[in-house]
Amino acid sequence: MKLFGFIGVGNMGSAVAKAVVDRVGGRQVLVSSRTMEKARQVADSLGCEAADNETLAEACRYLVLGVKPQILPGVLTALRPILEKRTTPCTLVSMAAGPTIARLQELSGLESVIRIMPNTPVLVGAGVITYAVSAGVSQEEETQVVEALSQAGVVDRLSEGLIDVASALAGCGPAFVCQFLEGLADGAVACGLPRQKAYLYGAQMFLGTARLALETGLHPGVLKDQVTSPGGSTIQGVRALEKHGLRSAAMEAVIAACEKNGKLG
Repeated sequence: MKLFGFIGVGNMGSAVAKAVVDRVGGRQVLVSSRTMEKARQVADSLGCEAADNETLAEACRYLVLGVKPQILPGVLTALRPILEKRTTPCTLVSMAAGPTIARLQELSGLESVIRIMPNTPVLVGAGVITYAVSAGVSQEEETQVVEALSQAGVVDRLSEGLIDVASALAGCGPAFVCQFLEGLADGAVACGLPRQKAYLYGAQMFLGTARLALETGLHPGVLKDQVTSPGGSTIQGVRALEKHGLRSAAMEAVIAACEKNGKLG
């Protein structure tokens, strides 16, 4: 028996699989994909083994679904007869946006279900993985999954009702941040800074500011005020951002993403 099996190893699935391999070792991990060729490529890059979906459903203690929400029902329907024949415990771990724990239980026939919502920075060990558990998940199972994911970054439990909004912020947020980073860099380029330096300085500024917020625990408004000297250049930039609705646009982006997550269920 293997500890973890990953069905679907696209960008997000392979990023989470990498974190798990780094924590538990490649011998404890199987991966599958739409084609065996793709599964073997990912397995070789991660240092684990490739197999088909059926083998994973038979052999893995934790079955992790990294497939898109629209194909998830078909995958679970096909695997349910195998899962029902198992004589050993199996916990389903889904990273699909939308499908609820109840829906996952209905499709799989399993009582032990964990929903996780990772973001892309898990690939570099600086991500956020929020999760919710069904009543059928034991403390031992939850602890084992959380520890296996710990290499990915922050792993934090929520009530299931908050998963969609957490995903809209932490899961979709990297795209929003990259849009902002690109815009800031474009502004610097317009003022004469070479583009690669603009991206380097901007990205490092984001990283440093995030660390400052996390390590000091100060409110973002306080950190902003520390930079905005009276009559200085920063407050003029802040004024321009407010004039063009940055704060409102950021709010609307998270709300729109949250609403879409709800519809995916």
